[in-house]
Amino acid sequence: MQHRIVVLGAGYAGAFTAGYLARTLHSRDFEITVVNAEPDFVERLRLHQLAAGHALPHRPLAEVFAGTGIRLRVARVIGVDADHRTVTIADAEGTHRIEYDTLLYALGSTAAVHDVPGAAEHAFNVAGRPSALALRARLDELGEHGTVLVVGGNLTAIETATEIAEARPGLRVQLATSGELGGWLGPKARRHLLRAFDRFGITIHEHTVIARVEARRAVADDGTVFASDAIVWTAGFAVHPIAADSGLAVEANGQITVDRQMRSVSHPEVYVAGDSVFVIGENGRPLPMSCASAGFTGMQAAAAILGDRTGRTVKATTLSYVGNHISLGREDAIFQLVDSAGQAKPGALCGRPAALVKAAIVAGSGWSISHPTFGMPSRTRRSAPARPHPVDVVTA
Repeated sequence: MQHRIVVLGAGYAGAFTAGYLARTLHSRDFEITVVNAEPDFVERLRLHQLAAGHALPHRPLAEVFAGTGIRLRVARVIGVDADHRTVTIADAEGTHRIEYDTLLYALGSTAAVHDVPGAAEHAFNVAGRPSALALRARLDELGEHGTVLVVGGNLTAIETATEIAEARPGLRVQLATSGELGGWLGPKARRHLLRAFDRFGITIHEHTVIARVEARRAVADDGTVFASDAIVWTAGFAVHPIAADSGLAVEANGQITVDRQMRSVSHPEVYVAGDSVFVIGENGRPLPMSCASAGFTGMQAAAAILGDRTGRTVKATTLSYVGNHISLGREDAIFQLVDSAGQAKPGALCGRPAALVKAAIVAGSGWSISHPTFGMPSRTRRSAPARPHPVDVVTA
């Protein structure tokens, strides 16, 4: 009987790990099913570009997984029963239940909009393709007249504000952040960031906490009102409550608690990768939700699944960062180096050179989804590689 591996989510972590396993394990012994809500691979790193009006490459998952034998189920995950090893999914034809022997949970995260009244109802976000397209449609309606307020001060907020300001210069772009914009950057990088905001004409409201969102306005906790034709919520990310409802051990924020091999501490047949995982990095701190974390945890989860299925010990993947990369429109960027504790170093790469590096990283991340590989000792491969086989796509 084939060992059933089910992968939930086909973002950076899920698509990479599923593809690597399918290219490494023999299809005679393993059946791999990937469940994803969309038929295409979505480059989440570039969704702020999509929202601003740029076109993104079309990457159908059927082509990404071509020749691997992966069975693709285009459906939404609506529940996981970790005790009974089942997943409930929904498509246009109704609900279905899938059984698994090994589960890779890689459903990622979404915008953290539910903690602030009105944010879910009245604000846009760039955490998913549908929401990014909704923002794009709203910006198209505004044309060259209107005000956009970006709420947040993290990397996504900075990239979204500068992308919109560059692509749509007729709009008045503002950014409200609870802290100091770029306060975590080194002096050189922060000076470059502020110069970029000044060049784009973006108004910065620091130490401003948005307490509620209403139709066409945001209200700060001190009562200040920010009128806006489009409010973009980028103040953090949250994981889906499916994990907490599944019976898996989770942290207070809903992330799944795992060991160093990305196995659930409560259900070792469940592995986790991407934004849904809670694991401590080499600097003693939890890995942040990011594309880099998806890469680290996806590689470790793949190694652990292969090791557990072949009985061999696999070397741990290093969970460490070298820096933060921030796009400032299409022609500008910052690459901030960090030390072992995750603190900014004095030096930084800025301007056009940093933009070229960022573009290469984004392109490389997209390429790796169709060409998943990393330094895995060949002795872990007890099963022969999968034979070429067309992707079995199941849609409504």
